[in-house]
Amino acid sequence: MSAPAITPVFVRLKLSLLRNGLRQSRGRKAAYITSAVFALLFAALQLIGLIALRGHAHAESVVVLAVAVLGLGWAVMPLFFPSGDETLDPTRLVMLPLRPRPLVRALLTASLVGIGPLFTLCLLVGSVVAVARGGAAFAVGAVAVVLALLVCVALARAVAVANVRLLTSRKGRDLAVLSGLVIAIGAQIVNFGAQRLGASGLGELDPAAEVLQWVPPASAIGAVHAVSEGSYGLAVAQLALTAGALMALLAFWSRHLTRLMTSPDGSTLPGAESAAKERSSTGLARLLPAGRTGTVMERSLRYVWRDPKTKAAWVTSLAIGLIVPVFNAWQGTGSVYFACFAAGMLGIQMYNQFGQDTSAFWMVAMTISSTRDAYVELRARAYALLLITLPYATLVTVLTTAMLGDWRRLPEALGLSFALLGAMLATGAWTSARFPYSIPQEGYKNVAPGQAGLAWISIFGGMVAAALLCAPVIALTIWLNVSADGDDWTWLLLPAGAVYGAVLTTAGLKLAAPRTARRLPEILAAVSKG
Repeated sequence: MSAPAITPVFVRLKLSLLRNGLRQSRGRKAAYITSAVFALLFAALQLIGLIALRGHAHAESVVVLAVAVLGLGWAVMPLFFPSGDETLDPTRLVMLPLRPRPLVRALLTASLVGIGPLFTLCLLVGSVVAVARGGAAFAVGAVAVVLALLVCVALARAVAVANVRLLTSRKGRDLAVLSGLVIAIGAQIVNFGAQRLGASGLGELDPAAEVLQWVPPASAIGAVHAVSEGSYGLAVAQLALTAGALMALLAFWSRHLTRLMTSPDGSTLPGAESAAKERSSTGLARLLPAGRTGTVMERSLRYVWRDPKTKAAWVTSLAIGLIVPVFNAWQGTGSVYFACFAAGMLGIQMYNQFGQDTSAFWMVAMTISSTRDAYVELRARAYALLLITLPYATLVTVLTTAMLGDWRRLPEALGLSFALLGAMLATGAWTSARFPYSIPQEGYKNVAPGQAGLAWISIFGGMVAAALLCAPVIALTIWLNVSADGDDWTWLLLPAGAVYGAVLTTAGLKLAAPRTARRLPEILAAVSKG
């Protein structure tokens, strides 16, 4: 007697998961319906736009690149949105008596249910219509759409099963937090690419499309265009490449699925060796000053590396601080002064220092019994920030200057960056003591409910104050640039800005220290909220 087919069961399971998820709350149902409507509307507009490309000289390049980017999106989706689809975690099925091949077939079919596959289908159909000419091309296009869709879904599943231990761990949650950064950087890259295309035309895409037409799933769309051009041998090769990629992904998925469901989870076993290595690792501590200063610096740097929210804030600041000046310099519209954006973005990390500790701040508060203790605590946190910020701001400034070829302005740009950084460290230390607020550890919110006003005052008020504190250096820069013989003295802006920034930092720390020591109970209550 043959075993019953499990594919219909998994399809019904997927539908049940979607239905039950919407029943949890009205907010979740509204969010899902709204996102589905917008996704389908965008898919429909995209389908119309692709059909409108039909007959355009560079239509093939556009659709090949679009499908290649679509495939990349399916590959990274499980890494950045591990909780987006509960069926991506096959460890839930470990205790069931299921064989790998039927399970792969059932999971692949169930994966075709959802907004993502429907969106992908619309894009693929529009791509085929844009490049197909003749009945043979449309016939090949029907096969190409199925193959490309299955490659996308199998790629997502293969990536998910190969990284399922990561996706269900703390590091996987780190990736989810950083997904917003990837979207922000991707938006900047798309914006830059759109500007280039607007200036040079779609012909700029042809070289990339020539390569990507041999990369699945874009190779399936390349086969449709090849048939339209009468290159049947080329079309067969591209379809065979797509089918081969699908078979390879299914084999990879099946092998890793078997290993995952038959081997113990090493993450739950005691890692004595790793723990011993962690305890004996003192490389970072050896490089830092002795005493409380080194301890606080090490703690702050470990927060940057280990805490998801802190890591996301730092990586976002590092990325955007580089993207803005470099992209503007690349387009020829930038200025060396844009490099100050890097110092400004990283200087923001000094704000709300105690809120980053959340409820664990009580352990820090117990070690602060005087103004001196508070000063050393704040100074060490500033040192930890400077350890990353100073070389980074210098690197971004030098890179921007090199791209623009305006080496004469390098000293003044560096001087302004150092002065701005010092001003933000000073105001950040003071606002950390005056306007502390809590950062929720769960979810994507960076401010606890009811504390948004404190966050706005702390960050934006501090940034305005930092800009005002930098006014003397800015005025000196302007005066030297408009003065007749000022060019001979602009080099003085580098040491002047560095010294001025150091003075501001010291003054800000000394002003914030007594307030921190006096307001420890209020600070603890504020950062522990939520």
